[in-house]
Amino acid sequence: MLTFLETERLLLRQFTSDDAELLVELDSDPRVMRYVAGGIPTSRGEIEDDFLPAFLDYYQRYPGYGFWAALEKRTGEFLGWFHFRPRTDDPQDQPELGYRLRHAAWGKGHATEGSRALIAKGFREFGVQRVVASTMAVNTASRRLMEKSGMRLVRAFVAEWPVSVPGEEHGDVEYAITRDEWEADDSRLRRQ
Repeated sequence: MLTFLETERLLLRQFTSDDAELLVELDSDPRVMRYVAGGIPTSRGEIEDDFLPAFLDYYQRYPGYGFWAALEKRTGEFLGWFHFRPRTDDPQDQPELGYRLRHAAWGKGHATEGSRALIAKGFREFGVQRVVASTMAVNTASRRLMEKSGMRLVRAFVAEWPVSVPGEEHGDVEYAITRDEWEADDSRLRRQ
């Protein structure tokens, strides 16, 4: 297993073509899919034919970026995934941070730990200038995670959702952190 990133409790590694079942299980939980597809699971066909091939393609097109399987270091248990990748129309040095974790992993700090580590790796190793993340305005848990990761609210907007998702009428929010903001925060933390 090639580890991309290791934290105190997590191992983040590249996905492989053998990981389809992990993604099917993750996306079959209506709680996990609540703010993604209104609780509707992703089909096995979509995962095998669309999502997993796209995950694997990122490693070739954007070295150092992509989707990362998150494993609990102590047990090797699959917790979910993080993505750290350029959005379609954005420069490569302004990647988007995203995550999707199993319900059993919620509320334990794994998402914050993984997000902070990816943000730091981006600024330290990849010359990233700005990291962005977005969620539905009503997704308070995700918004708190972004704030705990050092990001700040930069705008509210309305996104087009392919399916109706409860709460979409309240719009979406984008959070971000710049290299300067991260360096100032990182410097302050090292002095404490």
